[in-house]
Amino acid sequence: MSQRVTADVEFGVRVTKPGLAAVSVAAMRAETGELTVSGAGPARTAEFENGTRAEVFDLTEGEHRVAYHGECTTTGVRAEPVTLADIARYTRPSRYCPSDRMGGLLPPEVGGLTDARAKVRAIVEHVHQRIAYVVGSGAPTYDAIDTLLAGAGVCRDFAHVCVALCRIVDVPARYTSVYAPGLSPMDFHAVFEAGIDGRWYVFDATRLAPRQTMLRIATGRDAADTPFLATLGCELDFLGATVFATTDGPLPRDDGHAAVALA
Repeated sequence: MSQRVTADVEFGVRVTKPGLAAVSVAAMRAETGELTVSGAGPARTAEFENGTRAEVFDLTEGEHRVAYHGECTTTGVRAEPVTLADIARYTRPSRYCPSDRMGGLLPPEVGGLTDARAKVRAIVEHVHQRIAYVVGSGAPTYDAIDTLLAGAGVCRDFAHVCVALCRIVDVPARYTSVYAPGLSPMDFHAVFEAGIDGRWYVFDATRLAPRQTMLRIATGRDAADTPFLATLGCELDFLGATVFATTDGPLPRDDGHAAVALA
């Protein structure tokens, strides 16, 4: 079923040392979108792998308001192919997904499976049951080992654990930031994609929002590749954000396991 998804973001920063800052909040496949930063000149676009992009602004000292509005129709989405470069890149350990140090943390039921889809389903179910979700976008960023030992985390931590466990069993997995209609409390959201049968499909062990209406913002090895705001020489204080993602129809039902491609 086709739905129109709308994303709106607003946040403020107080710049104490002028310089460059990168903003990555635009929905990757938005049909209409506008990003503005008060008191800043024209943006320069930095392009990354997987279509991820950041708009780079030169910020003067003082307070600035960042606002974004984007719209996209979630229809006819075809899962992206997994390339040979993807396999090489997304089966390796990364900063927050140290899969090379996590072999002993792999759930026993996963190690006995041979089908990639079955492995991913078992990993998602294990993380959903094992990790308690906590609210707090300002929570420290732990790696997947820390999260498993703590037994609790935010959406970012759920995604990191799933990515790391998938990589242990040679299933390519990548971290993705999204807009997620139905999420409560509303915020930026993190999920992961797994390479199954040569295509990328999205999964979310938090199960806090339906995957069918999520909009991709940025994709990378882990959260280190996908910040919505990054300083490139300037110094600033973050003043808080509001994020809204809505659809023009009822939210779809999601069993958490079906093959869903991310818009």
